Amino acid sequence: MVLFSREFIAVPDDRKQQLVYKWPDHSIRRFTRAIVNADELAIFVNTGMVAATMGPGRHQIDADEIPGLGALIDVATGGRAYRAELYFVANRELTGFTFGGRIDDVQDPQTGLIVTLRVFGDYALRVTDPITLITNLIGTVDLTDNGKVSGWVSDQLLKVLRTDITTQIVRNGWPILGLSAYSPEIEERIVSNGNKQLATYGVAITRMGNFDINLSAEDQAQLKRLAKDTSYSRLAGSFNQYAQGEMALGAGEGMSKGDGAVGGAFLGLGLGMGQQANQYPPAAPPERGFAGGGPSGYSGPPPSGAAADVQSAVSCPNCGHNNTATAKFCQDCGTALAPKTMHCTNCGTELAAGAKFCGECGTRAAGV
Repeated sequence: MVLFSREFIAVPDDRKQQLVYKWPDHSIRRFTRAIVNADELAIFVNTGMVAATMGPGRHQIDADEIPGLGALIDVATGGRAYRAELYFVANRELTGFTFGGRIDDVQDPQTGLIVTLRVFGDYALRVTDPITLITNLIGTVDLTDNGKVSGWVSDQLLKVLRTDITTQIVRNGWPILGLSAYSPEIEERIVSNGNKQLATYGVAITRMGNFDINLSAEDQAQLKRLAKDTSYSRLAGSFNQYAQGEMALGAGEGMSKGDGAVGGAFLGLGLGMGQQANQYPPAAPPERGFAGGGPSGYSGPPPSGAAADVQSAVSCPNCGHNNTATAKFCQDCGTALAPKTMHCTNCGTELAAGAKFCGECGTRAAGV
């Protein structure tokens, strides 16, 4: 077997930006000199297991200096070389990693529309445990290719985003068009939750930059259009009045262009709007959010019986607090709301509230 005549083993200058550099020779000559930089750790791997390591400094590759190499003797060379894979892992912060892609289809709490969220950004990465990185990812990702490492980390970040951002939007009612206001909080959560998942592989995100969650041009235009309609309908008093105003403006523009046929159409439109105004009384302006929605944005029709529950609310005789119709005790002071049940002392029949005589046997009620 021909031995490689390399006098020194070190990371080449043009590979120093790699997260992991793999020495190209598997047969490493005994007594070869190795240089490990201050921000690196060299790891000998044999059959997927870490056999030995070299910290920063100059080393002579020999079992007498580096414990663990004795088991790597290449017998085919007569003991003059060690058979192993040698990795140099950089443990300094590396920047310029990018990520991005589709997060998920989510429903905007303010409008009820379903839109597709996307995210883009970059981040800095650092190896926190070189041995864990090598042993857990060596067969999964080509660690010597920064692009493939970045792609793998990006997949982990998108997994976190799909779960976390969707939960926050649903739970907190974050408006899609206003998500940029929550960017610092989202970024912090991604770094924290992402690092919990990455810790198993010995890497961590140190910081993020140019973080941006956005929509497709079509979804953004649709949301903005609905936001405009909502604002104008609030000013007009109702969405019907706003729509009528839009129709009138359109007809007015047509008449200004000199189209005589529009005049009759505009007259008919005015009569129609007048009839509608007589049929429908003016509605109160819609509250904040989607036109027709509730104070927190989009809301569906009220549940059956909701109005009846409000109308039949029970007032506490002690503090005056309005309680739900089914409440037996005041929700504010604890006073019993239902009157004490009375029974006939003669026949046991339940007496109606305020009754002075039993309706069954005619006996006078107790205490009357």
